[in-house]
Amino acid sequence: MNVDVYGTLVAASLVLLLGNRLVAALPLLRRWTIPEPVAGGLVAALVLFGLHAFANIDVSFDASLQTPLMLAFFATIGLNANLASLKAGGPMLARFLVVVIGLLVLQNVVGIGLAYALGVDPLFGLLGGSVSLSGGHGTGAAWGKVFTEHHGLQSATEAAIACATFGLVMGGILGGPVAQRLLKRLGRGADAIEGQQAKGSADAQAFEEPKAEQPTTAAAFIGTLTLIAISLAAGNVIARWLVGTPAELPAFVCVLFVAVLLANGLALAGRPVTAHAVALIGNVSLALFLAMALMTLRLWDLAALALPVFSILVAQTVLMVLYALFVTFRVMGANYDAVVLAAGHCGFGLGATPTAIANMQAVTARFGHSHLAFLVVPMVAAFFIDIANAIVIKLFLALPIFQ
Repeated sequence: MNVDVYGTLVAASLVLLLGNRLVAALPLLRRWTIPEPVAGGLVAALVLFGLHAFANIDVSFDASLQTPLMLAFFATIGLNANLASLKAGGPMLARFLVVVIGLLVLQNVVGIGLAYALGVDPLFGLLGGSVSLSGGHGTGAAWGKVFTEHHGLQSATEAAIACATFGLVMGGILGGPVAQRLLKRLGRGADAIEGQQAKGSADAQAFEEPKAEQPTTAAAFIGTLTLIAISLAAGNVIARWLVGTPAELPAFVCVLFVAVLLANGLALAGRPVTAHAVALIGNVSLALFLAMALMTLRLWDLAALALPVFSILVAQTVLMVLYALFVTFRVMGANYDAVVLAAGHCGFGLGATPTAIANMQAVTARFGHSHLAFLVVPMVAAFFIDIANAIVIKLFLALPIFQ
């Protein structure tokens, strides 16, 4: 069964409404601060899995809107990035980047070590490490192709996509429970602090209150949409220029970079972007992208993972939880900001930047703002991590075992 682009948009919207109702109706989901797109998307994915397994019906959605929505989200991240604020948060950003790089290295050490212990090609350990988890679907597919063409590893791309899918699911599920655990460690139980945050407060950052009303005008909306379109067009051109060069970067990184330049150039010219319009478009793009990404998961591909690779992924999940609890949280200050950073780290350490933002939004919607987390995580998760991950992967591939 093929669903066209309009039907896919309808389905994604219904998934978001379903997620909203589920989180409102089920105390367990609220207690573990599961993001609404994750809740609704996983239910949809399970329904589709049931149709595939028991009725032999495969539903194929039109994914043509998914990439533009993802790129629009990253453009809004860039438009919201004020270089003066980034400079002020520089020390914490640098510290968080060190924490993130530490996880990249550990993911590959664990992956390669378990691959050896389980008697499979150590390249599968890299695929089940930072390549597909911190890297996500795009990085996983790209390196999977390299592993097949240059290292002779068959089905590497398929394995990478399956690993990234597993990570996306777990990254969206684990952020809330990790945050809850850390809040108890701080002595800030949910009953004591839930609802203390003032909705729509003046000091809220753009992505901290996805449910808050965003006052804007048609002119501001169109102006912001124009900036996003320019960022997408220019970013894709730059990404194509860089293909095959040592500086090659994913398209979303280039889009984000262009948006940062646009926003800060306009600010210097005395024409700053409209923050409310940026937040509105960014949050809508994020919600729809996550709904589409999760409702189109082919869960039967995860069921087909070989036992050794699945074992590696389970170990990586445990590693992520322990790392967030005992490294990310402590190194980043062992305070409320560190809680939100840890939830975000679970999101992109296993899944992707949109998952990280959704995790943080789910936490801050209940327990209060964290300006630092929404300043640091988007820049590290959407920009620096891809550069750092590429360097780490190449260093591991230079080891004698891969020669």
